[in-house]
Amino acid sequence: MGSVLGFPGIDPTDALIGARIRRWRDKRGVASADLAAALHLTPEALRRVEAGREHLDSAGIDAATRALHLPVWALVSDTRGY
Repeated sequence: MGSVLGFPGIDPTDALIGARIRRWRDKRGVASADLAAALHLTPEALRRVEAGREHLDSAGIDAATRALHLPVWALVSDTRGY
């Protein structure tokens, strides 16, 4: 990714996963502080993840799917994977 004025660009995959986490967190009624604690993140770091400005590794994605009671495909794809 390129940068503008020294700020790193947003990775499109991180942005999609972050948006899906936010959407599912809202649907499930999970408070951001509770999800941040489950992911061992600060609330600010979770906001950056949901905005696509911070990368969530595979362990973080796994923790998010467990905390939100989702299959992994729900965060990495819009198509069900069976």
